[in-house]
Amino acid sequence: MAGPAPRYPAVMSPRQSASPAPERVDVAVVGAGIVGLATALRLLEQRPGLRLAVLEREAVVGAHQSGHNSGVVHAGLYYAPGSQKALLCREGKGLVERYCEARGIPIGWPGKLVVALDEAELPRLASLKERGLANGVDGLEEVGPERIREIEPHVRGIRALWSPRTGITDFAQVTRAYAEDVRARGGWVELSRPVTAIERRPDAMVLETPRGPVQARAVIACAGLWADRVAALTGDRRSDSPAIIPFRGDYYTLTADAAPLVRGLVYPVPDPRFPFLGVHFTRRVDGQVWAGPNAVLAFRRTGYRRRDVSARDLAEALGNPGFRRLARRFWRTGAAEMWRDWSKRAFLGELQRYLPELRADQIRFGPSGVRAQALGRDGTLVDDFDLAGGDRVLHVRNAPSPAATSSLAIGARLAAEAVGRFGL
Repeated sequence: MAGPAPRYPAVMSPRQSASPAPERVDVAVVGAGIVGLATALRLLEQRPGLRLAVLEREAVVGAHQSGHNSGVVHAGLYYAPGSQKALLCREGKGLVERYCEARGIPIGWPGKLVVALDEAELPRLASLKERGLANGVDGLEEVGPERIREIEPHVRGIRALWSPRTGITDFAQVTRAYAEDVRARGGWVELSRPVTAIERRPDAMVLETPRGPVQARAVIACAGLWADRVAALTGDRRSDSPAIIPFRGDYYTLTADAAPLVRGLVYPVPDPRFPFLGVHFTRRVDGQVWAGPNAVLAFRRTGYRRRDVSARDLAEALGNPGFRRLARRFWRTGAAEMWRDWSKRAFLGELQRYLPELRADQIRFGPSGVRAQALGRDGTLVDDFDLAGGDRVLHVRNAPSPAATSSLAIGARLAAEAVGRFGL
C-alpha cells in the first residue's frame, strides 16, 4: 500500500519563476507532460537540492496528451494482472486522489458502468470481471438490467460491471500543479525549449536547444508523441525499438438538455485485440458530458483537426512496416472508424446503442486528442507501459492511458531507478 502523500507547496519559488535553468544540471527531464513533471517532482522529493531542469518544446505544460484527455481516474479494471499498468494504476490512483485533495483540485467519483448489449459480449464481460477482481478494483459488482437502470436510468444493456470508485478530475490542472511544485522545490521548468540534439560526452549528456545547450549527468526522456525521436537522439536506434504512431480521437459533447441522460461514466465492453476502449460517455468535473472518442490515424503528431497534415509524420507512419501490418489485419475496423469520423449520423448511431433517447440535435462536435501509441515492427500495438533504462538515460517509450492516473507512481519508480542507476 502507498504511504501518505507528501505535503505540497502551494506557490512556486520566486527564484525559479524568474531565473533560467543553469547550463549544468544533475538531471534533465525531456517533456513537461504529466509523467515528466511527476517524475521531476518525485526526484526532488527524494533528493532535495538536486539540480533538475525540465525541457519542454511547447509554450505550456501538458500541451498534448496530458491536456487532451477525458479526465478519468481509472480504477484498474482493464489491465492484465501483474502488468505495469495494473500495478502502477492501483498505486497511482490513491496517490493522485490524495494529491488532488491536498491541492484543492476538483475530483469526484461518479463511477463507471461497462455495459454488455448482447449475449455475444458476455464472455468478454466475464473476463473483464476476473481481471478487475484480480487487480483489486474497489466495490466491483456485476449487475443486471434492473440495477443498470438504477445506476443509469437512460442506458440500455443486458449485463454490466459497476465500478463505483472510478473517478474524474482535470488532469490539465493536475499537470500545472505538478509544475508549480517542481518549481517550488527548486527545479526549473523551461518552456518553448525543444531538445534538438543530444551528445554523449565522457562527463555529461549535452542537450542542444535553441536557447543554448544544457549539460546533465543523466537524462529522463518523457517525450510522449516524440518518444521514439528523442530515443533516436540519444543514440538508441535498435531495430526492435517501438515507433510512435499518432491516433486522433474526436469527441462530441452533449447539449445542456441531453447531459442529464448520463449520470457518470458509461463504457462498452472492450475488444481485447485493441488498446482503445471504444466510444463511451464521460461526465466531467465541470458537468459537461463527452461522448467518444473514435480512433483514426492522425496525419500529424499534433494533428487535432482532420486538416492537420505533416508530410514527415504521415510518411513515417505509412512507411512503418508495423503500421502496414496492422492496417492489413484490421482494415475493416479502421474503415469503420474513419466513416464515423466523417459521419455524424454514424457516430450518433454508435452512441444510441447505449443511449437510445439521444438525438442528433443533442450532440455537438467537441474536443480532440492525439494518443501516442507505441507500435512494434510486427504490427503489435504495445499495450503495457514501456519504461526502459540505458546508460545515463531512462526512457518512457509508451505511456498511454492510464498514465495520468498512474503518474505519481510512474514518477516514483523512475525516480528510484534514476537515483540508483545514476548515483544521484
